[in-house]
Amino acid sequence: MAIPPHMHPFVLDVAPAHRRRIGAIDVHSTDPSAERRRPAVVFVHGGPVPAQLEPTPRDWPTFLGYGALAAAHGLVGVTVDHGLHGPGDYPVAGRNVRSAVEQARAVEGVDPDRVGLWFFSGGGPLAAGWLAAVPPWLRCVALSYPFLSVPPGVPDGAEFDAVGAVATPGRPPILLTRVGAEFPVAVPGQNAFVDAARAHGVPIEVIDVPNGQHGFDSLDHTDESRTAVTRAMTWVAATLHARGAVGASGR
Repeated sequence: MAIPPHMHPFVLDVAPAHRRRIGAIDVHSTDPSAERRRPAVVFVHGGPVPAQLEPTPRDWPTFLGYGALAAAHGLVGVTVDHGLHGPGDYPVAGRNVRSAVEQARAVEGVDPDRVGLWFFSGGGPLAAGWLAAVPPWLRCVALSYPFLSVPPGVPDGAEFDAVGAVATPGRPPILLTRVGAEFPVAVPGQNAFVDAARAHGVPIEVIDVPNGQHGFDSLDHTDESRTAVTRAMTWVAATLHARGAVGASGR
């Protein structure tokens, strides 16, 4: 029997981190008893994902891998099942992500003033609200093979227009990972997003994976894929560990 795409192993061989399930989130860390607070990165899976699908995204090999990789880079990795089951669920998923982020910031051992958000695939439109109104503790936004235009059938589409949201100076640093064998429908939004960010002076780093397909981090077990994922996590970790000005926590 063929393995479903979402159940392929993560492209990096990384030792599992200590994982705690706290309500709606899973927390990955190397030492949950450490006294020093660590930055956190919240991984926002794509979709839509069928409501009855098992296992759910936070138990997929890809997100177990990302959580462990974040921990190995001195971060606290956080995953969440946000409930994006159809186009009409974007508002619900957005609220669930916000709740998960606040829950993650309150976890013991997390520095609530140093948090990054990492969006994947169909989760990309959920980045729009964070880019439109940036809290002072949001230190970076990463996007992997994302959809960034408003998805068809989404109510209140402007709320999920990441291209429009990025077109204002003052955004946090952004990382975009693009693949050469992308779904054609996703490409115009990605290109428009990069153009808008650069036109408005938003710091954006782009990692291109020329031979990668959508979901390359589990589907393409190549040196190119491993290099891209390592480079992306290194960027996120360096950005979150950097000592810059810290605003009010807003906690």
